[in-house]
Amino acid sequence: MATTTSISDVQADVHHQTSPGARSINARDGHISPGEIAIGVVIGRASEYFDFFVYAIASALVFPSVFFPYDSRLDGTLYAFAIFALAFIARPIGTVAFMAVQHHFTRETKLTLALLIMGVSTAGIAFLPDYASLGTTSLVFLALLRIGQGIAQGGSWDGLPSLLALNAPEHKRGWYAMLGQLGAPIGFVIAAGLFSYLMSNLSSLDFLEFGWRYPFYVAFAINVVALFARLRLVTTHEYSHLLDEHQLDPVPVGELLSSQSRNVIIGALAALASYALFHLVTVFPLSWISLTSQRSIAGFLQVQMFGVALMAVGIIISGFIADRVGRRRTLGTLATMIGIFSLFVPFLIGSGETGQDAFILIGFSLLGLSYGQASGAVTSNFPQRFRYTGAALTSDLAWLVGAGFAPLVALGLSSHFGLAYAGVYLLSGAVSSLAALSINRAWSIRDN
Repeated sequence: MATTTSISDVQADVHHQTSPGARSINARDGHISPGEIAIGVVIGRASEYFDFFVYAIASALVFPSVFFPYDSRLDGTLYAFAIFALAFIARPIGTVAFMAVQHHFTRETKLTLALLIMGVSTAGIAFLPDYASLGTTSLVFLALLRIGQGIAQGGSWDGLPSLLALNAPEHKRGWYAMLGQLGAPIGFVIAAGLFSYLMSNLSSLDFLEFGWRYPFYVAFAINVVALFARLRLVTTHEYSHLLDEHQLDPVPVGELLSSQSRNVIIGALAALASYALFHLVTVFPLSWISLTSQRSIAGFLQVQMFGVALMAVGIIISGFIADRVGRRRTLGTLATMIGIFSLFVPFLIGSGETGQDAFILIGFSLLGLSYGQASGAVTSNFPQRFRYTGAALTSDLAWLVGAGFAPLVALGLSSHFGLAYAGVYLLSGAVSSLAALSINRAWSIRDN
C-alpha cells in the first residue's frame, strides 16, 4: 500500500529521534486498535482503585480503633481521614517528580520505580504495628506510607488514557472515554467484598487484630501484577511507536502552566461534582453509619456493592449518551442532577435503613452516569504536545480539590452541624462543575 509523508511527519520524526527515550526508529508499524489500548487502561485503573478503596474503607472502619484508640471514635475517624487526604496532596508532587524521571531516563524506569514505591508503601501498611505497640511512631509511619502511595500513584501515569482518547473514533469518543472509568466499580466491589467477608467471618477482636491486614496483602499483590502488565504493555515496539508518534512525552510543568493553566484549572473543576459525589457515596456513609447506627457494616457494604453494580451500568450508558449529545453537555446535565440530589442528602441518610439504601442506590447511579465522562471531557482542549502532562496534572488536581478532603469535611461538618452540610458540600461541587463548563464553553466560542 502506498504511503505519503508530510513535512510535519518528517519534523516529528526528527524530534523523536533526538528525544530521550524515543523508540520510534526501532518500532514496527503494527496496528493497535483502541480496544487493545482500553484493556491496558482498565487493568491499570482497576488496580489503582482497588488499592484506593482498601485504604479508604480501612480509614473509616479500622484505623480509628487501631491507630487512634486514645481519642473518641469520631475524632479518631477524622484523624484517619486527614491522613487519608495526604495521598491526594502528594499525588501531583509525584506526577511532577516522575515526569522528570521519565524525561531524563525512560518510561520503563519511571513505572518500575513507581512499582517499587507503591509496593513498599502498601506492604508497609499491612505490616505496620498498631498504636498500642509503637505509640505515636505508628502514626508517623502510617502518614509516611500514605504519602508514599500518593507519590507512587502520580508516578504510575503511563499515558494510556491519553493514547486511547487520541485513537478513539470520533463518533465513539464517549464510549472509549468511559472504559477506563470502569476500573472504579471493579476496584470497589473487590475491596468491599473482601472487607464484608472478613467482618462477617471474624470476631471484631480478630478483625481489628489481623483481619484488616489481609486486603492490603491482596492490594500489594494486585499492584505488582497490574503494574508489571502495564510495564510490559507500554514497552512493546507497537505501543512505544504510538506513544512517541502522538508526542505523549512529558513537557516541563512550568511550560505547561505558562500556556495551558486555564485548561488545567477548568479541567479540574469541570469534574468536581463527580469527584465530590464519589466519596459521599463510598467512604462518608461507612463512617457515618459506623458512628451513629447499630446497622451491620458488613450488610451495608453489600448494599454498596449492589449500588456499584448500578454505577457500572451507568458508566456504560454514559458512553452512549455522550456520543449522541456530547460529553460536556452530559457532564453539565449530570452536575445539575447531582445538585438536585444534594438537597435530599440529609433526609435520606437520616431516615433509617430504607432512606440510607435509597441514598446509596440513587447516588451510585448518578455517579456512574457522571463519572463515566468525567475524564477527558475538557482535557481534550490540550494541544497534543501538552496532552500527556496536562491530563495527568488535571486528574491529580480534580482528585485533590473534589475528593481528597471530602470524607474529612463531610463528616466533620455533619457531626457538628448536621447532615444538611454534607448536602451543601455536594451542592458546591455541582455548582463549581457547572461554572467551569460554562466558562470553558465561552472560551471555546471566543477562541474559534
